[in-house]
Amino acid sequence: MSTTQSERLRELLEPLVTSQGLDLEEIAVDSVGRKRVLRVVVDSDTGADLDQIADVSRALSAKLDETDAMGEGEYTLEVGTPGAERALTEHRHYVRATGRLVRFQLTDGGGELVARILKADDDGLDLEVPGVKGRKATTRRVAFPEIEKARVQVEFNRKDSDKDEKEEEA
Repeated sequence: MSTTQSERLRELLEPLVTSQGLDLEEIAVDSVGRKRVLRVVVDSDTGADLDQIADVSRALSAKLDETDAMGEGEYTLEVGTPGAERALTEHRHYVRATGRLVRFQLTDGGGELVARILKADDDGLDLEVPGVKGRKATTRRVAFPEIEKARVQVEFNRKDSDKDEKEEEA
């Protein structure tokens, strides 16, 4: 997708997404055979449920139908949320990932770090680095300029602290 088309689509669609209480995270147009697919990724601080996705999908579809933003050719509109292992690229992504395990690639030969985000502020992150070989977890501060890449990790056996606390109270 050309930068011009991407910018034009973002300018057209972002106000609609925002009016639905969501953030426009990503727009991509891909060719699948002779057809094109417009993928729109939306999210919010509280996540997006299926009703919100359906509402924003209808609004975007109507807007695209009344404009020539996608040209004359046939296309399919897909609206969804970021995947489970989403890349963190904006400050709001880090805030939303608080409590989640993240794999960081650090700048300047800092290597790789897997840690849980405890807190995100304007300057960086407070992290909990899991202990290795029976050692206790440690905390670490990482400034945003030190982060080259960050991606949320899927955890299958994570203890849900809210659930655990409720069970202990019962």
